Amino acid sequence: MSKLPKILIVDDEPSILELASYNLEQAGFKVVTAADGNTALSKADIEKPDLIILDVMLPKLDGFEVCRTLRAKSEVPILMLTARKEEVDRVLGLELGADDYLTKPFSPRELVARVRAILRRTVEKQKNNEGIITIGDLVINQASHVVKVKGKQVELTLKEYQLLNLMAENRGLVFSREALLERLWEGEYYGDTRTIDVHIRHLREKIEHDPGNPKYIVTVRGVGYKFQD
Repeated sequence: MSKLPKILIVDDEPSILELASYNLEQAGFKVVTAADGNTALSKADIEKPDLIILDVMLPKLDGFEVCRTLRAKSEVPILMLTARKEEVDRVLGLELGADDYLTKPFSPRELVARVRAILRRTVEKQKNNEGIITIGDLVINQASHVVKVKGKQVELTLKEYQLLNLMAENRGLVFSREALLERLWEGEYYGDTRTIDVHIRHLREKIEHDPGNPKYIVTVRGVGYKFQD
């Protein structure tokens, strides 16, 4: 079963948080909340939401600044909430990178409809970009098998590419050496599992800034390896 889409709701009004949370949960979403801008940025980093509902008027850090900060490092969809009807507020939010806006007071049905519409557009956009995996300064073009680090093409052997692609597609999943051998050689290789260690070492030398302290392909002691963002 696919995971439930996660929505981060950011608003300093408890009644809005309660209303929005209840209706989105009833509609099949997982919900987390924040009541100020700083907490919103922290939860966005930790929770990795699929969409953020962001009020403009927030304590400590207003919604515009939160939106600007998020857009500097993330493409997470943002639905802005505003109690003010001035066009300048709506335009500013969209110019900062918000995907849509909703004026308070709003109907719960419209909120859910807007969220679903934004997520549908996001899925379509992702489909159009299929075949390109971008993680930090690493880009994997699955159609051409071209791998670039900081814009510079990296030459990989076929097995190195297959290993990198497999792990990048399954970021966060820990693979044992045996599992990697099985996936890459499809049961046709019966040699030493240390061949995986050799491939991993070569990959790190080609894609990692510091192979001795890898950022992407990390060792899970006693188990195997995983690819992390």
